[in-house]
Amino acid sequence: MAPRPYRLYGTPGSLYTGKARSYLIKQGVAFENRAAGEARFREEIAPKLGRWIIPVLETPDGALVQDGSDIIAYFEEKRANAGNTTPVLPTTPRHRLIAQIFELFGGEGLLRPAMHYRWNFDATNQSFLARDFPAALAPTGADEATQAAVFAMASTRMRKAMQSFGVSEATAPAIEASYERFLDLFDAHLTTTPYLLGGRPTLGDFGLVAPLYAHLARDPYPAALMKAKAYRVWRWCERMNAPDADAGEYGDVAPALLAQDAVPDSLRALLAFIAEDYLPEIEAFVGFTNTWLAARPELEAGTNGLARSQDRVIGQVEFNWRGHEIKVGVLPYRLLLLQKIQAVIDGASPEDRAEMMALLDDTGLGALVTLRTSRRVERHNHLEVWSA
Repeated sequence: MAPRPYRLYGTPGSLYTGKARSYLIKQGVAFENRAAGEARFREEIAPKLGRWIIPVLETPDGALVQDGSDIIAYFEEKRANAGNTTPVLPTTPRHRLIAQIFELFGGEGLLRPAMHYRWNFDATNQSFLARDFPAALAPTGADEATQAAVFAMASTRMRKAMQSFGVSEATAPAIEASYERFLDLFDAHLTTTPYLLGGRPTLGDFGLVAPLYAHLARDPYPAALMKAKAYRVWRWCERMNAPDADAGEYGDVAPALLAQDAVPDSLRALLAFIAEDYLPEIEAFVGFTNTWLAARPELEAGTNGLARSQDRVIGQVEFNWRGHEIKVGVLPYRLLLLQKIQAVIDGASPEDRAEMMALLDDTGLGALVTLRTSRRVERHNHLEVWSA
């Protein structure tokens, strides 16, 4: 009997599923795409996780790995044990740091445009979304009424979530200007390299593909915008879902990263954009979290301190973003990704750390080193919890 394949439970339009799916495709892992609307997912898998959340990887022996970052780490450990010499987290200091920064920024820092362009352009998007969501979320064989009800519920929930990311009528123009600036910068960077750091994708690419493919290259309105304004970014989205390099327009590209740990000006410009666009939110998150933790000195290690353990938001914080006072939900998950950046710096040799710090200071991201919470976030039993 053939062994059972890996199964990835999610949806085609899911931001976080897109990150894991792209990794599996690019790394040549044989797997099945499975819909989160399947009865087995609802009745067996979600209860084991303690909450309904995607993506979820089911291994051939029945183990579950939840979260795109954890799925990548699971396979990277297996590949390392098998002697893999091309990990998706680079080995050189500056590239390693950059890849980790873009994992955070891609999956979390681009949520405002991802949600805005999906849910605020109904005239163009809704007919597509009304079919796409039920196709993956409704029970198999559901009738039209059931599919419509599934979409209505998902749409209502996602539009509410959109507001918790700071998307509103007032902030929409700034979101659009910011996103188009990002497209310009990333498109310019891709002029000479098919991936973020050279001839093969790294962890930073997988962070970016989460919103750029699932929402912004796939939903009708933002897809047309990307094709019109940033063709190279759109091609990169295609490339990130192809099993081969799919980089013919770059000639004969070797699967190597930029030589000598190089950071070209186009990449420095992207890092400076992150400092301008997303660092204020990180600062607000850390400040709020430390106040929240200080008010809970008896918070038990291994718990998240919430009345419902399946919840992800510990509160809301207000800060200034591009001239607007916005209020957003505070998710410890983002702090977990921030810790991964800091772990790269903390674990470096003095010489490598000096190179990293010089790059961070030069691009306005030096605060990433010092923005730390008084207790660490950990993952335990598929939940974000607080360390001792």
